[in-house]
Amino acid sequence: MKITVKSDEHWDMILEPKNRLLDLKIRELIRYRDLVFMFIKRDFVTAYKQTILGPLWYIVQPLVTAVMYTFVFGNLAKIGTDGVPYLLFYFAGTMFWTYFTACLNSAAGCFSANSSIFGKVYFPRLTVPISTTVGHMIKLGIQFATLMIFYVYYLIVKAPIRPSWWIAALPLLVIWVGAMGTGFGMIISALTTKYRDLNQLLGFGLSLAMYATPIVYPLSEAPQKFWWVFYANPMSAPIELFRIWFYGAGNVPVSMIMISIAETIAFMFFGLVLFNRNERTFVDVI
Repeated sequence: MKITVKSDEHWDMILEPKNRLLDLKIRELIRYRDLVFMFIKRDFVTAYKQTILGPLWYIVQPLVTAVMYTFVFGNLAKIGTDGVPYLLFYFAGTMFWTYFTACLNSAAGCFSANSSIFGKVYFPRLTVPISTTVGHMIKLGIQFATLMIFYVYYLIVKAPIRPSWWIAALPLLVIWVGAMGTGFGMIISALTTKYRDLNQLLGFGLSLAMYATPIVYPLSEAPQKFWWVFYANPMSAPIELFRIWFYGAGNVPVSMIMISIAETIAFMFFGLVLFNRNERTFVDVI
């Protein structure tokens, strides 16, 4: 006698272990695009909840920093800016450095900051660093619009700035820096689940790295014997490129650009690999 058991169970999703080294599941990420937008909205609402200025802090912070740099490094230290007005020079460097560090810190803390929801419900974990990076791109756009107000003013008063047609490639520059920060941040996030003291080291390291980046000075002001530092620092090339494209001032070797792009690709590859591996077990570690 043969007994047949019929099952009416239907599964919308089957969770399987990831066996490949790099398993992004692009289709699944597209399905969860609404969740990405929800995370972006959540971050915007919670970041400046119960604040007086609210989103205006996106403008105030880089502007005040640029003014302070103008006074300290421009007026007191008399550091050259390749003829670019101080405010434009420092605002651009501060804007991109803030964007880079924000992407890096958000990706580095994504596991610890979202451990409560990661352990309760399934969704593609990669949606979190994607949402934070897109959110920081929006903030960068607000700051860039502010920079353009001053930029137009200096064009009207005939300041020595010469925009290039390369400014059309600005979105690629934004993606480049965002990928760099997010990729490196995902590497840190995978390591900090086991080694918590890396969080302290990260903040200290970024503070030092800022002075090894052409933010308050152009590459032309740096002695040649220290240029190996700027070749090793992947943020040197994009910041200097922005100034070349928009201000017509500065110079960056093609080799430095290529090294920076190669470092960014390496950060993204190893970041995604470590992120995919770590998302399986991090709940048991945190």
